Amino acid sequence: MQIDIKLHKEDLPDEIKLDDKKSIAIDSEFSGLNVNRDKLYLVQISSGANDAHIIQLNRENYHAPNLKKLLTNKNITKIFHFARADMAFIKKYLNVNVENVNCTKIMSKIARSYSDRHGLKDLVKEFLGVEISKQFQSTDFGGILNEKQLKYCANDVIYLHKIYSTLKEILIREQRIDLYNKAISCIHTRVDLDLALFTEDIWSH
Repeated sequence: MQIDIKLHKEDLPDEIKLDDKKSIAIDSEFSGLNVNRDKLYLVQISSGANDAHIIQLNRENYHAPNLKKLLTNKNITKIFHFARADMAFIKKYLNVNVENVNCTKIMSKIARSYSDRHGLKDLVKEFLGVEISKQFQSTDFGGILNEKQLKYCANDVIYLHKIYSTLKEILIREQRIDLYNKAISCIHTRVDLDLALFTEDIWSH
């Protein structure tokens, strides 16, 4: 499969028009997993047409008005895998709440009770029969990006539309779609709890 990968510095260019899309897939790369210490490096976006726009952010000011406008557009469905982490970094560094969010990891945990494997790699293999490598998951995305890093970033978004559609079908079939909708409606609260350092399960005894 040929992927159209474009790297953008600091923001989405004005000529890239994604605000007319019904849905976009989003992922991001950080310098680590501690949102209060580590930086947001990249945000990658796909319209679902085998494309990947990779935005390498300016970490001095995180000035990205076009990207922020897209993320806050309530008319566009945003598809993440593990939205909780991406949204926390985006809120901290871009200072916006991502609107109209769906998360394929949460969908998978509710829909695929026949499995305990809910990683993106597992979902891509099951639903598309494609093996993707996570070899470059723990590499430095803060400098000059090589071709393999760019392809890794693209793989994290180009399959999400199909995965989302398939999981939604299962949720509807198994009559769990209402449960998922209730769960995802709490995502902003979960992100705020993470940013406030309440990372444990607050519902546990």
